[in-house]
Amino acid sequence: MRVDQFDFVLPNERIALRPARPRDSARMLVVKPGAEPELSDTGVRELPLLLEPGDALVFNDTKVIPAQLEGTRLRGDITAGIGATLHMRTGPDRWKAFVRPAKKLQVGDTVLFEGFDTRLTAEVTEKGDSGEVLLTFDRSGPDLDIAIASVGHIPLPPYIAQKRGEDDQDRKDYQTIFAEKDGAVAAPTAGLHFTPELLKALSERSIEQHRVTLHVGAGTFLPVKAEDTADHKMHAEWGEISEETAAALLAVKARGNKVVSVGTTSLRILESSAQASGAIAAFAGETSIFITPGYRFKAIDALMTNFHLPRSTLFMLVSALSGLDTMRRAYAHAISQEYRFYSYGDASLLFPQEGAV
Repeated sequence: MRVDQFDFVLPNERIALRPARPRDSARMLVVKPGAEPELSDTGVRELPLLLEPGDALVFNDTKVIPAQLEGTRLRGDITAGIGATLHMRTGPDRWKAFVRPAKKLQVGDTVLFEGFDTRLTAEVTEKGDSGEVLLTFDRSGPDLDIAIASVGHIPLPPYIAQKRGEDDQDRKDYQTIFAEKDGAVAAPTAGLHFTPELLKALSERSIEQHRVTLHVGAGTFLPVKAEDTADHKMHAEWGEISEETAAALLAVKARGNKVVSVGTTSLRILESSAQASGAIAAFAGETSIFITPGYRFKAIDALMTNFHLPRSTLFMLVSALSGLDTMRRAYAHAISQEYRFYSYGDASLLFPQEGAV
């Protein structure tokens, strides 16, 4: 499909720079496809009443690390400033990273990253396309984790970072209450809306809660530069679904209840694990799944997600689920009703169009 079919105009003032407070006070647009799509303005706190007892929510328990590093390239007596965004760990001492400006780095270069009381160095051991390099650090395992936490910054999405700098509040705001497993460089933002009070209300309505892991990579921020979706290459991300969670979700579907993904990250790992029969299986490994209209969903029955960027892979994904025309109408409605967009913005609850599941 042509990428320009997924374009729309978003007024700048609709981009949220801070989350709603409290988190579950955010608004939520419920989208039910049809010949005349049903669009209902509600709030995140109404979620328990929008689902049925026995349904299951699936959350991503990844934890955002301070993966934005600013350093200095050392090459003889010549130095240069380098920015690096870590996006995938490939070994105890190695990370793939997007760097800027990439043209200033060569294989064999040393990059120095310094914090208040930390001096961390890395060697450029591989250089790929689109500004990607492989960095091999001078320490590994937990020692490297501690050093990155000392010298790094929370990698706020570009549409926020261009308007304001990262601050201490972001270290709290840009993390879900499910965050347990270090590895993401972007938050699974639909999960940001949940509070202990909302989880309690969901439990009281007998709505199950399960967790999967997908370490969101910096590739999630990369624009789609191709003119056709067939020419776009997705960056891989690492994820995991336990055997216990897979079995629990199979039981949900077997009794006729819905598996509701909280966020596109949970959805991508669930769909990556799904068999042709629709069975959800245990999974551990990389996925580069790219979902566009025409895809038939096997693992999920509904999706709670934030509002996404124009021409993005995520807007393509929601269009695959609920229909491109429906999502165009939904986003036009959200803009006219002054919903807040993107990572710190409001939510939507999307149901599938006919034939999508």
